[in-house]
Amino acid sequence: MGSRKEKVSPLKQRSLEILARLKRLYPDATCSLNYSTPVQLLVATILSAQCTDERVNKVTPDLFGRFPDAASLAIADLVELENLVRSTGFYRNKAKNIQGACRMIVSEFNSVVPNEMEQLLKLPGVARKTANVVLAHAYGINAGVTVDTHVKRLSQRLGLTQAKEPVRIEQDLMGLLPQADWENWSIRLIYHGRAICKARSPVCIACELADLCPTANK
Repeated sequence: MGSRKEKVSPLKQRSLEILARLKRLYPDATCSLNYSTPVQLLVATILSAQCTDERVNKVTPDLFGRFPDAASLAIADLVELENLVRSTGFYRNKAKNIQGACRMIVSEFNSVVPNEMEQLLKLPGVARKTANVVLAHAYGINAGVTVDTHVKRLSQRLGLTQAKEPVRIEQDLMGLLPQADWENWSIRLIYHGRAICKARSPVCIACELADLCPTANK
């Protein structure tokens, strides 16, 4: 007997078609944060919370020039660290989390950023969004789907999830998309959110996903 072909739900079929179009639209999409090492990616991702990647990339050259690795960040003067990241917003909390994370990386992980979700989530200031970015781009591990404000907004507008919480949205998307595409899905959706599906005024007339989108032109 031949194996029965698994039936794909209409929602999953639509998700895969959206993915295919995003790949065509943004073939070269990649992480837009500038970094040289896993710890620099971790720090840049922490700084990107409620801040544009463009702004973070203006801050990190001076920051990493002064404190290039976990060891130097762990013993940095906190006030100096705050001043270096001030323009990214919430700078006191970000500086405290960066230093706390780097101290733990030095003391518990032999100065190497861990490559497992469970260990990353122990670091101060690191939730699943940051951990997913670090695992995917520093280590090539697709452990989940990165859910930022763009991914949340577009996934809801496209009718791929009704969830409000990022963790629930992530679970829904992981069930719809191939694991190999989890991270590039997020990046391409972010590109599309910036270019077309903007928060206040989505340009549905120019959107190549409009025929697949239940909220288009509404």
